[in-house]
Amino acid sequence: MYLQKTLTLSTMIKSFVTGAAVIAVSALAPLSATAGPYLNPEFNGSSYGDDHLGASLNLDVGYEGGEGVYSYFIQGGPVVLMPNGVENEIEFAAKFGGSVQVAETVGVYGELSGVSGDEFAWGSKVGLKYGF
Repeated sequence: MYLQKTLTLSTMIKSFVTGAAVIAVSALAPLSATAGPYLNPEFNGSSYGDDHLGASLNLDVGYEGGEGVYSYFIQGGPVVLMPNGVENEIEFAAKFGGSVQVAETVGVYGELSGVSGDEFAWGSKVGLKYGF
């Protein structure tokens, strides 16, 4: 019974995130002069010292666009989580972000990401990109 409720809640959360992503892409599409869909398969591994902690394989579909000095993206899809010494899991991951070109050679960017699971995990990223 508990497992059935958990799976139903997980399915509802995934449906909500997917729906929100579609709405966000639809709302932002008219704002962009250059926009388009893309695939972003990505493998990430991690270790600390000599210890391999695990890896993940994201199979994301995304949409990016922008106009002038602004750009944005939104992407999501299944992720295979491969922690070391534990059984693999398949969850849902999504991220969105954007950047602003603040000078000819300087841009500011940010990103928010999340992964479903027993406990929702999220991350953020903010940075500068300097070209020379």
